[in-house]
Amino acid sequence: MRALCWVGAGELAVREVPDPELRNERDVIVRVRRSATCGADLPLLAGRDPLLRSGDVLGAEFLGEVVEAGPRVRRHRAGDRVVVGAAVACGGCRYCRAGLHACCDNGSTDPASADADWGRSDVGCFGRPRAAGGFAGGHAEYVRVPYADVSAVRVPDVVGDDRALFAADAAPTGWLAAELGAVRPGDVVAVWGAGAVGQLTARAAVLRGCARVVVVDRHEERLRMVERHAGAEPLHYGRTDVSAELRDRSGGRGADVCVVAAGEPPARSMADRFGARVSDRPDALREAVHACRKGGTVVVLGGTDGFVDAFPLGALTDKRLALRGARRPDLRDVPMLLDRMARDELRTEHLATHRLPLEDAPLGYALFRDRADGCVRAVFTP
Repeated sequence: MRALCWVGAGELAVREVPDPELRNERDVIVRVRRSATCGADLPLLAGRDPLLRSGDVLGAEFLGEVVEAGPRVRRHRAGDRVVVGAAVACGGCRYCRAGLHACCDNGSTDPASADADWGRSDVGCFGRPRAAGGFAGGHAEYVRVPYADVSAVRVPDVVGDDRALFAADAAPTGWLAAELGAVRPGDVVAVWGAGAVGQLTARAAVLRGCARVVVVDRHEERLRMVERHAGAEPLHYGRTDVSAELRDRSGGRGADVCVVAAGEPPARSMADRFGARVSDRPDALREAVHACRKGGTVVVLGGTDGFVDAFPLGALTDKRLALRGARRPDLRDVPMLLDRMARDELRTEHLATHRLPLEDAPLGYALFRDRADGCVRAVFTP
């Protein structure tokens, strides 16, 4: 079969790779219909993951049709259209039983690999190096899905592929951000980043009844999407003082919930300029801590593989802020989000700004990486 592989030095290529096979009784094989680029792929493309090997198949978000199921699969059969969550979770460990699928103890293919970095093994994930707890990804014609009764969710007939695809990762991540922030009616929410996750975080906050959502970014086309599709207020950080503007829009107190869901603004400190190679630059995180009201909550989404410098710990403690983080979403919200999609409460197809055949996936990733031609997400069809 054909699949998009990392081939070294940040290069991608569509190659012939072996067809996946059932390995366990709870597996299914899915014929991919749609797969999408993901921001978590960008560090891989930049060569920042030393565990990545030539031939690793990328793709964390995908949707397809079940073509084969193991004998212990109960919820799916051949012909079912399913969306597959980015995290691979067993469904039976302590964390899964608590609904924390992204903390599953048994989903990783190599549970010892991440202990040195995270203090505990990373969850299994599609489209990540095997040595980092991953499985062959969805930028392929076929994918093996372990623990299919947990990881795969049947898509309602009325929900189209381009909409349902975002229930794999981006939509549940956005919903989780609003949940971690405990967004309530009347809250003012600020989101840094108007990519797919940022837009869906804003939409989740609106659906939870907040008073207003402000999304901070610098890309005009994304800010227009925020206003049109998420019901949020756009804020261009290059044209205004973000913290002052957020205070003005929240009665002088600052945002109740601040969510960091994006890359960073330009460097402002010497530590940023000279430490960028060895540490991540938390410009947006610093801004979120300073912009959040006293007693508020700051939520950090996505992975950062290093250590941050110049973190404003004093502001965090003096203001009694709660700091929450999530690298990947759980699977428990996927059925609910699909139901909202079926009722037209949650529309996501506009995020698929570029639709390409799998053969053109390297071009799609270049557009996505550079945010060129208004690209929010590139979607591939095998």
